[in-house]
Amino acid sequence: MPLLTLSDASLAYGRVPLLDHADLQIDPGERVALIGRNGGGKSSLLRALAGQGALDEGSIRRQPGMRLGYVAQEPAFDPSFSVFQAVVEGMGEVSALLARYHAVAQAMAGASADQAALAGRLHELQEELEARRAWSFEAQAERAIQRFSLDPDDTVGTLSGGQKKRLALARALAASPDLLLLDEPTNHLDVGAIEWLEELLRSSGVSLLFVTHDRRFLDRVATRIVELDRGRLRSFPGCFADYQQRKERMLRDEAVQNAKFDKLLAREEVWIRRGIEARRTRNEGRVLRLERLRRERAARRERQGRVEWAIDAGDRSGRLVAELVGVGKSFGEKRVVRDFSCRVLRGDRIGVIGPNGAGKTTLLRLILGEIRPDAGVVRLGTKIQTAYFDQFRSQLDEDATLAELISPGSDFVEIGKERRHVIGYLGDFLFAPERARSPVHSLSGGERNRLLLARLFARPANVLVLDEPTNDLDIETLELLEQLLQDYPGTLFLVSHDRAFLDNVVTQTIAAEGDGIWRECAGGYQDWADWRARRRADEPPPLRSGEREEGAPGGKARESAAEDRARKLSYRETRELAELPGRIGALEDEQKKIAARLEDPALYQTDPRAANDLAARLAEIDGELTALLERWEELDRP
Repeated sequence: MPLLTLSDASLAYGRVPLLDHADLQIDPGERVALIGRNGGGKSSLLRALAGQGALDEGSIRRQPGMRLGYVAQEPAFDPSFSVFQAVVEGMGEVSALLARYHAVAQAMAGASADQAALAGRLHELQEELEARRAWSFEAQAERAIQRFSLDPDDTVGTLSGGQKKRLALARALAASPDLLLLDEPTNHLDVGAIEWLEELLRSSGVSLLFVTHDRRFLDRVATRIVELDRGRLRSFPGCFADYQQRKERMLRDEAVQNAKFDKLLAREEVWIRRGIEARRTRNEGRVLRLERLRRERAARRERQGRVEWAIDAGDRSGRLVAELVGVGKSFGEKRVVRDFSCRVLRGDRIGVIGPNGAGKTTLLRLILGEIRPDAGVVRLGTKIQTAYFDQFRSQLDEDATLAELISPGSDFVEIGKERRHVIGYLGDFLFAPERARSPVHSLSGGERNRLLLARLFARPANVLVLDEPTNDLDIETLELLEQLLQDYPGTLFLVSHDRAFLDNVVTQTIAAEGDGIWRECAGGYQDWADWRARRRADEPPPLRSGEREEGAPGGKARESAAEDRARKLSYRETRELAELPGRIGALEDEQKKIAARLEDPALYQTDPRAANDLAARLAEIDGELTALLERWEELDRP
């Protein structure tokens, strides 16, 4: 029997329907991912399914006795509650009973004269709690709090965004729901917390319906993808990669069908204009068909357009952007950066990874010379123009209009050598002309991110600093942003917890390892994770008390092994390592050009010998790239 069934559901805000006679069924054991464009109605649908919003039409049927949990995108708590009170609050009627029981117990502990009445009331509440097995719920709440590494006595108002998200998840899971609805569960969580949540949801056995734009999370957790597209819900069994292939075929087929329909409609419109012939009785059926075609065309909802982005990289910076030697920084007793050295060159795309509170922003400010180190030296390059993307959107004036924010005091924007009207420029970021005079506070989270990126890209910058730019962006927009950053000729610093985005954009990673230690690694997130796993596998097991390693006394064999692993590169090897990214990049560019030529069917007809030569060269490039990547790994191994 299905846990939940949505039938013929309709919901609209304004003229555009978010749900247009949509249907959905969720069975026990399923983990369903709900995806779609920003503003398409995903959060509204979750609220309706959770009973916190109403549909205009349609019905929602839930399995009798089913327990439902819901975590909103921005969960709301009473800031005066303790963590324990906030978790217990999510248990419905039982939570109210427990609250009354603890209040009476607290009153009895005070100097109340009516101890007998309080004792009687406490006994009644205790019997009712035992009848409802409420003590097991209280124990579940304690286990959930412990599982999410929270302090039950902390006040909710003092928690960070990531801690509040963990608290919301703990509250939902403490009630042992049969079906859990999650709206952007990875927001505000660092990479370690996201991976831990993945394993928890996969192993818990709870049925899920969740909204997320984290593609790695989608692939690892979802057993089915449901897309909300133009008011309709379409189901795609399997993982996100399977969905992408099927969706691409569906869009191609849809484009072909629409083209055929539009051609037929255009032909009939030409015919109807002939006048008297079209009005003859024997052609009445054709006239009626034209009217039906017109109604179908008017009812067709086109897909939302694609974002058109371009970055003005300004003047080229010097080859050296920044060099740090033995840099350290502390705030009181907390050491944020310890003895860190690195060299940033023009064109580097650097990802910064670390748990919340590790000091990622502090490290970036040190690299860019905005704060002085307590120890070490920071040397900056020349002609640096820096632009920031702030994850907290503090650069947005809530009362300003979109046009004022993009181009204060002018109706035009200068992008490179091109002069654009601000309304047309905002249209590239999917803002309709009538929205240009709307205030910023009227925008959704995804729209605010797009607006901040529009503001960022309207100014020349050869150094981009993006702090969590992927929050609230839909998957299609994320992929377009990836392409833009891959082609950006300047220097990029990217702070993100989106592992797929990091892998697709950055060429090197700086990762926090705790206690102020930061480590550089070539490649993206997965390269760093693989390197960390290899390093942990190579580490010898800790010695038991009184035990020594074989070899010289005092563990000299271990010291020797550590020295071997930390060997210094020769001058020639250092130079070779520095040249490897350029050589790999040149081969990848050649690979793309050859692949593009081989995709042209005319090549095989006009010059088959050239096609064979290009295919052979493509195979050679694969071998050369493999050899260079292996050499890079060998030289860059710590």
